[in-house]
Amino acid sequence: MEEKLITDILIIGSGLAGLTTALSLAQTNCSITILTDSKELTENNSSLAQGGIVYKSAKDSPKLLAKDILYAGCQQNYLKAVKILATQGPEIVKKILIDKLKVDFAKQKNTFSLTKEGGHSIPRILFCKDFTGKAIMDNLIKEIKKYSNISILTNHQAIDLITSHHHSTKLEFRYHLKNQCLGAYVLQKNNDQVKTILSHYTVLATGGLGQIYLHSTNTLNSIGSGLSMAYRAGCRILNAEYIQFHPTSLFHLGERKFLISEAVRGEGAFLVNQKLEPFMNKYHHQKDLAPRDIVARAIVEEMISSKSEHVFLNIEKVKNFSQRFPTIYKTCKKMNIPIEKTRLIPVVPAAHYFCGGILVDQNGQTTLPRLFAGGECSCTGVHGANRLASTSLLEALVWGYRIGQKIKKDFNRSKKIKSNLLNSIPSWQYPKNPEFPDPALINQDWANIKHTMWNYVGIIRTKARLKRAFEDLRILNKRIHDFYSQTVLNSDLIKLYHACQSAYIVTTSALKNKKSIGCHYVT
Repeated sequence: MEEKLITDILIIGSGLAGLTTALSLAQTNCSITILTDSKELTENNSSLAQGGIVYKSAKDSPKLLAKDILYAGCQQNYLKAVKILATQGPEIVKKILIDKLKVDFAKQKNTFSLTKEGGHSIPRILFCKDFTGKAIMDNLIKEIKKYSNISILTNHQAIDLITSHHHSTKLEFRYHLKNQCLGAYVLQKNNDQVKTILSHYTVLATGGLGQIYLHSTNTLNSIGSGLSMAYRAGCRILNAEYIQFHPTSLFHLGERKFLISEAVRGEGAFLVNQKLEPFMNKYHHQKDLAPRDIVARAIVEEMISSKSEHVFLNIEKVKNFSQRFPTIYKTCKKMNIPIEKTRLIPVVPAAHYFCGGILVDQNGQTTLPRLFAGGECSCTGVHGANRLASTSLLEALVWGYRIGQKIKKDFNRSKKIKSNLLNSIPSWQYPKNPEFPDPALINQDWANIKHTMWNYVGIIRTKARLKRAFEDLRILNKRIHDFYSQTVLNSDLIKLYHACQSAYIVTTSALKNKKSIGCHYVT
């Protein structure tokens, strides 16, 4: 018999936003269930973050930080959200990361070392060499595991959100004007059985969608699952066309591109073409520290003009490179890149960060009651049309904290779902006489999605390319939907379903936006 689980709070995703939400609720009487489709809590984009997290310096101010965020975001940002991040961000960093978790950020004597990255007016970024995300997440996971009211379900993959309008078997609830999120249907990957998890509050913290592109720095699970589920549940999506491509991923073969942090350029590295000539001065007054979309397009232009597959990052001006960036140094050595001799790292742009997503308010509430979203899958409005470097971890931290505080307040007011509504939710309906998934078909569909998004909805877009992508993905989306509904569920099929839906959402948004701005560059 299929298992049903009832929990007070269901958190789908185990990155910084999800775990910060859990930590904010840990000292309550709430039962909290954290869901991850990986074997470990560390398999997420938060753990991969190299550069750092925005803090503050003696010369800094919320107004100056907000100015930099707005400039990078092409003034398309939500001012209220930017103000929250700029004013509360440093305070929450101190409260949670420095005081509570005691993350070992780099220091000189007794003062934090601060670095500068692209788009920032001054150095204001805390870092732990080139593994800041890992250092934060390791400390956070250690803290989370201390609480008995927090359950962690690994190897559990969310399929769909459960809502009162779509899933209740009682007619009376379909007449209610207000639709509510009641949890999620989840695949237990060890046996391919579907579990029904019912919850009073659900939080989507599923990360980005970089893997719908041919080249990405994201983890393999970053396929837009939260976006896909929220879209089908009727949530409003905003700014989905704004996909940030990181200018400098390591040029190598692999499912995930290795990131060369922007902090390397912040420490003095500069881009050169195949003739070893610096070129960023031709494209922007900030040169190598220009906003990421500008640097990424500049690299593409140089690659096209020289008919080459990559450019180089010259690190000759970076002091003590192996000590400052040990992970990057070891990776280059492992791949037999002679950086000690040439001082050059071959780099190419790759899909990196999703600036749009599920629309949320200042507390992470989506347009669907009882559903919250935080981190990269959400759209707070902070980033606008392009993200300022090292604000991603800060946004995840701030909104994770705020989501926790909001749920705590609502929970204390006894705003729980009535038992007769929860009891009206059926178990997952398996198809009759199902087919079995064909790996060849799944692999081919994945190839179609990745190549279509990279070639037509990538760094440089045209009206003709976007129209072609829209038409191709519309057909593919229908085909996969039919295939999905008639086939035995497994993890690969669910990922494909989420990815195709996400690709279609991004393409549709890009086609609708006629204005070339920020990450959405249309010629």
